[in-house]
Amino acid sequence: MHTFASAHAETQLENLISYIHEQYPHIPVILDAKRGDIGSTATHYAMEAFERYQADAITVNPYMGFDSIEPYLAYADKGVFVLCRTSNPGGSDIQFLEVQDEKTQKFIPLYAKVAQMASQQWNANGQIGLVVGATFPEEISRVRTIVGKMPLLIPGIGAQGGDIPATVQAGKGENLLINSSRAILYASSDTNFASEARRVAIETRNSIREAVKVYLG
Repeated sequence: MHTFASAHAETQLENLISYIHEQYPHIPVILDAKRGDIGSTATHYAMEAFERYQADAITVNPYMGFDSIEPYLAYADKGVFVLCRTSNPGGSDIQFLEVQDEKTQKFIPLYAKVAQMASQQWNANGQIGLVVGATFPEEISRVRTIVGKMPLLIPGIGAQGGDIPATVQAGKGENLLINSSRAILYASSDTNFASEARRVAIETRNSIREAVKVYLG
């Protein structure tokens, strides 16, 4: 989304999402906006995502707490993916800070606390999923243990080097939306960019399918 906005191409984004809905209605559109602001502002961000762009889901930042996420949940037929353990190395700066678990009194990393809150008290209507990076399969496994079968949006394969089989295994092979962006979008800077993007996308899809097949036996 930010790439479109920086190029003054919001209208093109609207048209692209409309085209996907018309031509491929079975494919959900997730707006990777990473929004995170106070409730009154979040209400307008939710309108932007779900009314203007007609996205099916959005990514949000939980740093400001539940009241900054709640406006998105007012759209009962939409999904909200909460940033939990992000794929970038710098995510550890904050996501690995230890906080106390009220029930066990033990200290756990902040990303695990986010997983707890998102999967329990925040997820009253079953609309929430979590963003967990493929670059950290051990953390994917820990999050999966906490949240059960909650959907996980997993960036980090492709350009960031995440391993597909390790990702599938850590996520237990189900309810995974494994995403590759740059490796597909920028597969070629030449005139064959479209065909190369298609080729890499198909290869990525097939690799994911094979990894799931192997995991499930």
